[in-house]
Amino acid sequence: MAEYVWLIIAIPLAGFLINGLLGLSSESYRKQKSVIGWLATVAVFIPFLISVLIFLEMNAGSEPTVVRLFTWIEAGSFTSDIAYRVDQLSILMALVVTGVGFLIHVYSMGYMKDDEGYWKFFTYLNMFIFAMLNLVMANNLVLLFLGWEGVGVCSYLLIGFWYGDMEKASAAKKAFIYNRVGDFAFLIAMFLVFRAVGSLDFDVIFSNMAAFSPDIAFWVCVLMFIGATGKSAQIPLFVWLPDAMAGPTPVSALIHAATMVTSGIYLITRFSGLYMGSPEAMLLVAVIGGLTAIVAATIALTQYDIKKVLAYSTVSQLGFMFLALGSGGYVAAMFHVITHAFFKACLFLGSGSVIHAMHHVEHELEHEGKDAHFDPQDMRNMGGLREYMPSTYKTFLISTFAIAGIPFFSGFFSKDEILAYLFNAGLGEYGAIYFGLWGLAVITAFLTAFYMFRLTLTTFHGTFKLPGKVKGAEDSAKYLHESPVSMTAPLWVLAGLAIVGGFMGIPEFFVTTFTSTDATINWLYSWLSGVTTRAEIILPYGIKWTLVAFAILVAVSATIFAYKKYDNDKGEETDAAIRARFGGLYTTWEEKYLFDEAYEKSIIKPGHRFSDRVLAIFDIKIIDGFVNLIGSVVQFFGSLLRFVQTGVIHTYAIAFLIGVILIIGLLIF
Repeated sequence: MAEYVWLIIAIPLAGFLINGLLGLSSESYRKQKSVIGWLATVAVFIPFLISVLIFLEMNAGSEPTVVRLFTWIEAGSFTSDIAYRVDQLSILMALVVTGVGFLIHVYSMGYMKDDEGYWKFFTYLNMFIFAMLNLVMANNLVLLFLGWEGVGVCSYLLIGFWYGDMEKASAAKKAFIYNRVGDFAFLIAMFLVFRAVGSLDFDVIFSNMAAFSPDIAFWVCVLMFIGATGKSAQIPLFVWLPDAMAGPTPVSALIHAATMVTSGIYLITRFSGLYMGSPEAMLLVAVIGGLTAIVAATIALTQYDIKKVLAYSTVSQLGFMFLALGSGGYVAAMFHVITHAFFKACLFLGSGSVIHAMHHVEHELEHEGKDAHFDPQDMRNMGGLREYMPSTYKTFLISTFAIAGIPFFSGFFSKDEILAYLFNAGLGEYGAIYFGLWGLAVITAFLTAFYMFRLTLTTFHGTFKLPGKVKGAEDSAKYLHESPVSMTAPLWVLAGLAIVGGFMGIPEFFVTTFTSTDATINWLYSWLSGVTTRAEIILPYGIKWTLVAFAILVAVSATIFAYKKYDNDKGEETDAAIRARFGGLYTTWEEKYLFDEAYEKSIIKPGHRFSDRVLAIFDIKIIDGFVNLIGSVVQFFGSLLRFVQTGVIHTYAIAFLIGVILIIGLLIF
């Protein structure tokens, strides 16, 4: 089946072209929303099926297969092919991208059914899937970079999908520009790789790791990581991701769960062999990941926009993944990528279901002629929704259990594995720093469970608060309803995966502690063992079980604490108490550590001033002045020559006669 891998790439591209070209050229086609939606959805489902068939043919020991389609670039000795790599890592990522992407497409058919740009939305979604599949299945850095840039372009188009709203258009530009900063660093890393081994093909790079000197390896790793901080939203380039919530909710789920933000994790995992040879670079990855995790978690504590809480949660969870990468747990990072894709996609789509219901309430109140304006994404306007939206509530609660690390949901296993790797790294080089990062991760895990149950309890428990918040909305509860099946069915599938997904990576010591069997139960580690390098955990069983017990204690205590503080409409009172207790620190969290303001003062405003006072003057005086000078010279000589070129034949005859006389005179005298 590997020879059909090109279909995985080509079919979403075909969906993009068909819907895009017919949507542009035919008004009647734009009205066929069911055709457009199903065409785009099938264009993702078929690649998912092909990926499943390839996956079933493979085993943990299968050698990578490279499918070369044609030569793309040829310049002297350098060549780059359109070639795709089929190995355990790429096919796993393809399953996540197409599987979760398919569910998001199904959900979008219900969520976007009334939008005028329906055809355009699904066109962009297919293009996004096409770009992401190129990224994860490429066999060389050039094609990977094409997909890397492709998801950047698609995120710009989808975040700014409602571009008539300047706030949304600005959020799209912000995402695009911040990602370009990281991409420039990644591009430099590619040049260094080519300088070291003379090729950008993975086979050549991986077979010539010895060609990288320690200094070159360090800088390649650091520059790739800077690229990853852009795509995967780490300090200092994380500020674009929360603003990306301006796009439609399915876009948020697609970007935050299965596609764009996982790019940086995938890239570093793919080059795990290089990173393992550069402990300093790994330490940098871990430190940035840890700081990002705690910073984003504290910001999430203060947010009231339901999607913003989830956005900062994503940034924090990505920090956990980078903590795993920086401590040598590359498979642990991929494990959390997969489980996070399940529960975070469910959470975002669940929030979309809630927002969909709140928008319906707003629409019905306007239809009644009531001037009841409110923010449909503000949790303080919600509450009590579990009574009206039981499927959304149950699936949201399941995914909250998963992200909080409650046993034995998926997030429990993947997050516990990351904490174990951090503790294990504390026994090696830079041990004190890694132990500090482990403590930071434990605090972040507590905060994660706390703010996620704050979100769930405020939104779904207690009473519906809109009637008491907004004048004219007294009877608004009667308009609340569950979302259609096209939206709730994907929620249940993702919730099911959030329950069972963690069992693909059960730690070995869960069995070997009590039995003498050597059977391998950690399927994910066996599956990725041939394509990744990882540090070995050397902790004794007693320490491992202590860490597990401690992780359970942290998650459960945070959950109980959140229920005590936020259940039964106590949310605003609790938030006020936290604000009073932490004072200026809470204000710092609420103001997002003033990252945007710092960039505004240190980069944006100085850039504007430099442009106005230097570049604009240079442009007007030097560039325009030089061009205008040339024009003036031409105009001057033209004004002189116009007396010669009159168009009157008698003038030309006289000039000719005078010329002849002058020449004869010169010849005589």
